Amino acid sequence: MAAKILFSLCFLVWISEAHIQNKIFNVMDYGAIADEKTDNSVAFLKAWSDACKAYGKVTMLIPQGTYLLKEVIFSGPCNGWTIFKIEGVLKAPIDPYSFKSDSWINFRYIKNLMVSGPGTLDGQGSYAWSLNDCQNNPKCRPLPTTMTFDFVTNGYVHHLRSINSKQGHFLLFACQNMTFTKLRISAPSDSPNTDGIKIGKSNGINITSVYIGTGDDCIAMISGTRNVRISDVFCGPGHGISVGSLGKNDGEEDVADIQVKNCTFSGTTNGVRIKTWPSPLSKTLKASNFNYEDIVMNNVDNPIIIDQQYCPSRRCDNQDNRISGCGKLVDSIPQVIPSRKSKFSISSYTSGTNWNWSKLQQIMLESICEKIRSLKPPTDASLDLPAWLPTTDDRFTIKSTYNNLTSHETNADSIILFREICNWQGPIRVRTTLWKMAHVKLLTNAGRCYRGMTSDDLY
Repeated sequence: MAAKILFSLCFLVWISEAHIQNKIFNVMDYGAIADEKTDNSVAFLKAWSDACKAYGKVTMLIPQGTYLLKEVIFSGPCNGWTIFKIEGVLKAPIDPYSFKSDSWINFRYIKNLMVSGPGTLDGQGSYAWSLNDCQNNPKCRPLPTTMTFDFVTNGYVHHLRSINSKQGHFLLFACQNMTFTKLRISAPSDSPNTDGIKIGKSNGINITSVYIGTGDDCIAMISGTRNVRISDVFCGPGHGISVGSLGKNDGEEDVADIQVKNCTFSGTTNGVRIKTWPSPLSKTLKASNFNYEDIVMNNVDNPIIIDQQYCPSRRCDNQDNRISGCGKLVDSIPQVIPSRKSKFSISSYTSGTNWNWSKLQQIMLESICEKIRSLKPPTDASLDLPAWLPTTDDRFTIKSTYNNLTSHETNADSIILFREICNWQGPIRVRTTLWKMAHVKLLTNAGRCYRGMTSDDLY
């Protein structure tokens, strides 16, 4: 009899614990409507409030369907381990000016949080991208990041898809011990500032088995980031995996202990990058203990960049900064091209609409300088186009010349200048002139002989 009573008590306890651990808060029970038109922020916040108050392991469930959701803040602390499970599609409002803050979905002050799929976060950012003028307007209004984590400890984010963010996809600030895995993050290559995962003032972040293709950094680590492990990440398109930018303002914190391993970069503008502003700091900022290994680069413009003159707005004083760093690059990184764009940019060879001849003479023959001086403006812009087209035998093009430069031992500065010429969207006549200059100066004699050409053939 005693054994039966004991068994009954244990069975009741087990049922009670199971009941607590599997408590589900379905947003549909709180009035959510999956019609893509109705704002569901009130229903979601009510469901979150109840889930956050509950003890044990609880789930806030967003079932299949498409839900319009305005900006929301899911705030803690919570009493248990909270699972935010997205099975459907969450869509942000199209109008970026309907947001009062710079975040769409914000989790803050939470310990023990899981955000899981297999659902989708759709930032609907295409309309907002054209409004992003922050690079040229210091007083711009920042666009919202899709999902932000502030002061979250012990987090696990997995099996989600994030598309077309208005600005960044995921942002971490002051977080501890978080893992991101099995994510697909995507936005067009020309979408501005759509960083995949951005980390600041956080410690113990693990990113693994993630696909990222965006218009900005696949992963960016800024001030105060420490102990980050990145592995099995596919990056492309995008601007690579970056540390920084650092050193723009006083008061920033060191960045240390970063490991990037077994990652692939394909079709990106950069591979692994460290970027620091040319700003003088009152206190030395350290970037240290970086380890990159088993990295695959496929069609990457700049595989490795350490840029200590980072200035995207081109309005910086070129002063020495106070940032020191150390790290190591091992195994499968194929080549190193130092970042020198601040020196070797098209703008540095012109002054307004005129050429800076003293600089041009440093990189091309005097005879070519004289020919450029004697060129008259064409009566028809199309007259300059043949210089951009292939020869009749299709053997001589901008692309073939670039491939020739990058496949031989060539001065890295020349490669960077040539890339600037190819990508620059200036006036046709100016582009043509620079193109001709680059071919004569940069193409090797062997390359010209292979194509049956001399310098005169270019004019």
